[in-house]
Amino acid sequence: MSNEKRISNVPTNIITGFLGSGKTSAILHLLKNKPANERWAVLVNEFGEIGVDGSLFEGQHSEEQGVFIREVPGGCMCCTAGLPMQIALNLLLSRARPDRLLIEPTGLGHPIEVLGVLSGEFYQESLSIHKIVTLVDARHLSDSRYTNHQTFNQQIAIADVIVGNKSDLYRDGDREVLEAYAREQGAAHAKLLITEQGILEPSWLEGPTSASADPQHYPDLGENQQPSVSEMPIPESGYLKVENKGEGFKSVGWRFTPRQVFDRSKLIAFFRGLEAERMKAVFITESGVFGYNLTPDALTEMVLDECVESRVEIIASDIDSAWEEQLLDCIEPNL
Repeated sequence: MSNEKRISNVPTNIITGFLGSGKTSAILHLLKNKPANERWAVLVNEFGEIGVDGSLFEGQHSEEQGVFIREVPGGCMCCTAGLPMQIALNLLLSRARPDRLLIEPTGLGHPIEVLGVLSGEFYQESLSIHKIVTLVDARHLSDSRYTNHQTFNQQIAIADVIVGNKSDLYRDGDREVLEAYAREQGAAHAKLLITEQGILEPSWLEGPTSASADPQHYPDLGENQQPSVSEMPIPESGYLKVENKGEGFKSVGWRFTPRQVFDRSKLIAFFRGLEAERMKAVFITESGVFGYNLTPDALTEMVLDECVESRVEIIASDIDSAWEEQLLDCIEPNL
């Protein structure tokens, strides 16, 4: 390392947004369209303890393609004075030596804390904080669970670019409501852009952020979350279950040993029957490896090249105790 060029002024973007706003789709689109000669790094954080996004990204993009992924599961990545984030970020920067860094906080995380770590003294020379992008589904503005949520409003307040995503699903008047809300809650310098299916233009990332790292500028911060168990050994039962709660939501997740193969059709039937705010999963099935993403709008399935193990994370207002038995019923027998 001592003979390598110092990592300096890496353009860094925070891509934030509440649950179901389309952050993962947006980052996948950006990675698909990155310059072929550039190395991009993604640090992704999840509210749940299991951690699925990293597998979704890695299943579609490889280091040979110049894409480097690292994950920080288990609530806000800035807990414990930012140590989980700093450890993961240092390892990612050392390995990737990237031309651009994308940071995806959990949909229930506080971007001001992330900005505080990134703009602190430790990273002043190595990172250059560029535009903070917040994705918003305008349909959520009619739901007080969102508009009364401090994190939802903080994500809009900190943005340099507010992106009204999923515009193809908007009803009459949704766009106008978003424009008014962005004027009320957003910064004076913030630009409002409209898109669908997470299609972000790379030019939206360019230029230094005008956001402040001073927490007094934004809505109050919530409580820290418990540490991650994403890397714990899976017990002899063949699976590990973890629950988490905070910010008015609950999560439950499972990790399964790779020797367990799932019935694809049963999985899809299970996912379609879920009443949840969000579900993400990667599964080894008899038909191959697939990633799944469930929002209130739709269930999507994507083909992945590989995954280390099957994982699923569900975020909901309440956890159904029957979900575990239904999941276990999806395992192929005698495999």
